[in-house]
Amino acid sequence: MLLFISLLIICVPLGGDTSTISCYNDQGDAVDWFYVYKLPKEHGGKAPIKGEKYLLMNKGGEGWTDGKYTVNDTAGALGRTVGQLYSQGKNKEVAYILYNDQPPLKDVGDRWVDNSGSRGGHTKGVVLLDKNQGFWLVHSTPHFPPVQQAGEYSYPGSGVNNGQNFICVTYPLDRFQTIGEQLQINQPNVYDCDVPESLASLVPALAAVCKKKHPSGLIFPHVKTVSNRSVTLTSKDGTNFISFAKGSSFNNDLYHSWVAPTLQSNLLVQFWVRSTGILPSDCSRGWRVLDIQSISPGQTFTFKTSQDHSKWAVSTKAAGSGAGGGWVCVGDINRNEAEEKRGGGTVCLRDPVVWKAYRTAALECEACGGGTIKC
Repeated sequence: MLLFISLLIICVPLGGDTSTISCYNDQGDAVDWFYVYKLPKEHGGKAPIKGEKYLLMNKGGEGWTDGKYTVNDTAGALGRTVGQLYSQGKNKEVAYILYNDQPPLKDVGDRWVDNSGSRGGHTKGVVLLDKNQGFWLVHSTPHFPPVQQAGEYSYPGSGVNNGQNFICVTYPLDRFQTIGEQLQINQPNVYDCDVPESLASLVPALAAVCKKKHPSGLIFPHVKTVSNRSVTLTSKDGTNFISFAKGSSFNNDLYHSWVAPTLQSNLLVQFWVRSTGILPSDCSRGWRVLDIQSISPGQTFTFKTSQDHSKWAVSTKAAGSGAGGGWVCVGDINRNEAEEKRGGGTVCLRDPVVWKAYRTAALECEACGGGTIKC
């Protein structure tokens, strides 16, 4: 009998919080937040890298560490985190929203309509929560992740060749109403979702985003809302992030016209440069926003931004070295003319370890007026 009671004490979580929906690291531990940098496919060196390797950084770490698995592995941080969606089944105590301007395959050989040329939001992400907590994952990978009915996690082959970025943050329940409001501004393409009645009254903004999903998976009609808004989102363990969300009516570059002056910081920006109407580096209005040209995160290997589909920005200077400084922002929108007129956003954190990891990754940038300089 004493042995049975002891086992109960060991197995029952303390504090009454039995929720397990969270961001997870490579060791299988629930974490407050993490960043994943999926490296691009590399053909140089002694042996080619397949394009599924990644770097990981989570709260309490000392910078980038090599991922233990691949991005397609359910044991890794990304697979274990997003994989929680597929283990829920028809759980009516769990809500989720999957959105992507380039949704995954509908069926074998039948691709979802790509609305990347529309005025809908250029946004990609995953929201999963229960009545206690959940996570918001913002990323840059097309066709990711699979719909819930797929039954299992997988990473798309279309996301292998290029670099990709992910930020996952664990939030308490009361933050998800604000997250839903930010998504409404972004006007995302929701291709799969479920916000059951048990949660709809607690997070009505998320429920509204889900209801706007078109049955065919196409972009939902625009919601009349503010053109842009920034809010502070505090994670489960007390880390403050700033979410920047803009809609199509904002009609301007996210980084130079808004993020840089708000953070009071010059920025180096990585984004997908293999698209039309790329915005050049801009040093007007008192802020320097430079386009990154070559990268080496974690000093693994050096690659061009043409091999990197990530969308991130980093302050040129550390915190404490003048106004602003020390910021890293990871999001889902590029610097080009078309996306000035589309919804999208970024999530920013001021943390010295994260800042150093991204700042040292930026090697060469485009100077204002043209030419290449050291970042």
